[in-house]
Amino acid sequence: MAALFGRDRVCGVVAGATPRDMFRQLAAALQANSTVELRLDFLPGAGQIREFLALLSEFRRVVPRIAGATLIATCRRKEAGGEFRGSPAAQMELLRLAAQSGCAWLDLEIETAAGLSPKEWSERALPAAWTASPQPASPDLPRARASAPAPAEARWLISHHNFRATPARLKPLLAQMQRLRADAYKIATQVRSLREAIRVCQLARRRQDVIAIPMGDIGLPARILALRAGSALAYARIETSTAPGQVSLADMKAMYRADTLDAKTQVFGVIGDPIGHSLSPAMQNAALQARKFNGVFLPFRVADLRDFFSAIEPLGIRGFGVTLPHKARILRYLDDCDRLAAEIGAVNTVLVRGAGEFYGYNTDYIGVLRAIQKRMNLRGTRVLLFGAGGAARAAAFALASAGAGVFVCARREARARELARAVRGETIPRRALRGARFDAIVNATPVGMYPHPDASPLEPEELNCRVVFDLIYRPGNTRLLQLAAQRGIKTISGLEMFVAQGAAQFEIFTGMRPPVAAMRGAVEAVLQREEKERGKQ
Repeated sequence: MAALFGRDRVCGVVAGATPRDMFRQLAAALQANSTVELRLDFLPGAGQIREFLALLSEFRRVVPRIAGATLIATCRRKEAGGEFRGSPAAQMELLRLAAQSGCAWLDLEIETAAGLSPKEWSERALPAAWTASPQPASPDLPRARASAPAPAEARWLISHHNFRATPARLKPLLAQMQRLRADAYKIATQVRSLREAIRVCQLARRRQDVIAIPMGDIGLPARILALRAGSALAYARIETSTAPGQVSLADMKAMYRADTLDAKTQVFGVIGDPIGHSLSPAMQNAALQARKFNGVFLPFRVADLRDFFSAIEPLGIRGFGVTLPHKARILRYLDDCDRLAAEIGAVNTVLVRGAGEFYGYNTDYIGVLRAIQKRMNLRGTRVLLFGAGGAARAAAFALASAGAGVFVCARREARARELARAVRGETIPRRALRGARFDAIVNATPVGMYPHPDASPLEPEELNCRVVFDLIYRPGNTRLLQLAAQRGIKTISGLEMFVAQGAAQFEIFTGMRPPVAAMRGAVEAVLQREEKERGKQ
């Protein structure tokens, strides 16, 4: 399978707006990967495509890293979801020129291939006498010569992309493509459920010449696991995303280790809606690597819990974390849970036991206690809990068990009253906060979470306390914590809780001692990168 497209099973996608940009991205891709797709259609016209290919032909003669790479040329037409506005004839000419410039594979969409006459398709191979007429190089790029030797005949990849939906009948579609007798076939479709994503992945089972790509954020985990299912390649962006749900090459190779997944790899994940904000994959994958555990931890955007549970067995999921909005509602899908999780009424960790049974835990409780007890003794204190959702329930039980008096304030008054009763606490209306004093305030709402870091759930005048603890960990220094610090109040970042609950979760999943330093380091690295990027804006 790997031999078909070279030694790398992950393909970096280069999509630049100028020849210089294309070469810059190509250089970045080849630092970590030897298989690269060149999206020629992202260049603004045939002239710039010719210029880039002429330079590529020259550079392959003198740059060993480029010469040893497996390059896939794609010049997808607008009608097939690409950017190229030329005719099929112009497209074919540019692809043949790409072959002469050193591209080992030519990706041609089914829309163009199916429209060719049998004679045209039979003559698709690069003629031995084919010669290029390179355009003059741009002033800031070296001039290429037209004397590069003709390469071996390029291979053809027939592709089908559907950016709207996944066809009900995928196998007949693949059979139609195979009648064109290419060297490999790619099917990429937008998926609306994990069931659809699994159907796409199954196309590659027991084959070596099929690339299966479930597109979209729902299909992201299956896009990675498609390699384990048998897909000949997975695609990852260098900079510009060319398809929905496309992961960066850095994440695909370093965080998910997609090209090392095999039949023995254990699959874990986190479910939520939305899920893009979660740093659990960064933290837990760092832990798996630190312990040399053959596993991968993936983010699952889940709106329909039934769809997710139907995918657990086909995807081989062994355990998963649970975040908003599923921490309470997931209880009805479990076979059992530990006493504490049942008492709290919320689960953030599920272990899939050997017989396919689902057992729930709540490690948020542990995270809250470990984070706040480093700063203060809770016994006899007054703590305001802002929020009444799944995370708030874990925090309320943790605070009450340590001897704090819990006061609950939430937008939904009925939920606030129910939670207060469960921990023998009290409710307090929002309008009373300016005149009330507490030892600590705990934010258990998502207000201020990435990607909306400028919002605060509380006003400065409502922060009358000694300590403010924000359960949000991304960003690490939320707007709420900034307001508290400006008033001279001690602050606790959600990072403390996040790492503590994640460490407990890792131990449940693997039975191994969690590498806490590696987990914290992975999360801090992401937060520092984001902080630096915000500083540049």
